[in-house]
Amino acid sequence: MPLYSRIFYLATEFRQIVRNCLTLSLGIVLSLSGTGLAAQELNFEYFKNEVQPVFLAKREGNVRCIQCHTRSSNFRLQPLEEGRLFWTDEQSRANFESASQFAVAGSAPLSNRFLTHPLATSVGGDAFHGGGAHFHSTFDPEWRIMADWVAGASKRREPSAVPVRIIQTNAAADNSSVIDPVTNKVIATIDDIEIPHGVVGAPDGSQLYITNEAMHSLDIVDSRTLRVKRRIPLSGRPNNVAVMGDGSKVYVGIMEMPGSVDIIDVASMTNVKTLPVNGAIHNVYVTPDSRYAVAGSIHTSTINVIDTQSDELAWTLEMSSGVRPMTFDTNPDGSTSNIFVQLSGFHGFAVVDFASQQEVARIEHPAVAGQEAHYDGLQGAPAHGLGVSPDGKTLWSTSKVYSTVYIHSLPDLEEIAQVYVGQHPEWVTFTPDNKTAYIGAAGDHVTYAVDVATMKTVARIPVGQVPKRVATVRMAVD
Repeated sequence: MPLYSRIFYLATEFRQIVRNCLTLSLGIVLSLSGTGLAAQELNFEYFKNEVQPVFLAKREGNVRCIQCHTRSSNFRLQPLEEGRLFWTDEQSRANFESASQFAVAGSAPLSNRFLTHPLATSVGGDAFHGGGAHFHSTFDPEWRIMADWVAGASKRREPSAVPVRIIQTNAAADNSSVIDPVTNKVIATIDDIEIPHGVVGAPDGSQLYITNEAMHSLDIVDSRTLRVKRRIPLSGRPNNVAVMGDGSKVYVGIMEMPGSVDIIDVASMTNVKTLPVNGAIHNVYVTPDSRYAVAGSIHTSTINVIDTQSDELAWTLEMSSGVRPMTFDTNPDGSTSNIFVQLSGFHGFAVVDFASQQEVARIEHPAVAGQEAHYDGLQGAPAHGLGVSPDGKTLWSTSKVYSTVYIHSLPDLEEIAQVYVGQHPEWVTFTPDNKTAYIGAAGDHVTYAVDVATMKTVARIPVGQVPKRVATVRMAVD
């Protein structure tokens, strides 16, 4: 046998050995994960909600699967109907039937063309795929989602961990930064959401909710893949977003007159109600006990309080000027004690007693010695970021005028510290252990990490363009 033929033969044999090992090892992994290789049926609901989003996701260097497969004569995807951001149930069923032709339920993953065709040849993929190699590892989270479906999964696998992460949305970019609070480093980015505004996480760590100003949608991001798994159309341009403590509903403020809050049912991933309120909504929050959603309007200077059981307006309060960021403290029984409110044109915050529904105090921030006041680009909000520390002992309020966060003790509201946190500081969030506060400095394109105990800056974390809203979430790891 010629030398080149012998080399080719040996290379082919080695590739087959590697392929067999990968099939065996992945089969063991899937079996141990609880998906079960012995399953005999492919599950439609899992396909619809978990696998189909893979076909819409944008992976770097690749076109989206849907761009080619709506024209395919083999594995064919249904084109999205005009104005829709996801397939109908009827279309999903057609996609399921098409994909099922290339998958054998319960069989070894690398014996299914559905899994090998988009996989790189170096890890057991087919020799050629007209759409290129989308997955370069059998441990890629999206590929594993598809492999779980082939194995017969009917629900998501249990996460191996659910660590805390800080999500910094970048208001002048098409991405959001994922920060590890242990290292204070950006460890990933969430792409494909242009002008991300507000962000919150599902309590179980399964997904994130980011409002998309460009597409007027609520984008649901899978925590395993960091890709958008569903875009839910909204009634108008969204601003901030909040989630119920049990994860069942999401509230989205709509920044268009005459004013509304969209209510999203998480189980069905649908917009189930557009609730009229008094004025276009800049920010919406859920109280710590989840009994109310509180929405503020700049246009009408109004606080709108929504009963989350009936999803109807419970009461309103008109303030002296536009309502900006808000936060809450609680009574010993966990009910809401006060709403702290920042206002248009006011360098400080007001205090609203929740029980009496009246403003009871107003704190104005003093000038900072040695700091030059900045008034350019305030957008009507000299103070634009509030947070109560997890231990309930301090209130943090950011000042764009003096590039400072003012820290007050609770409940007496005595100022106890001033910390420089960069140009145009915005929102505030804390790690659950009360160790670190994070503040987006929109003018510096960094997120500041401040030690809560010492009230000193411990890190300046470079992020994207114009970081504003920031949130603490848990993110399940596959």
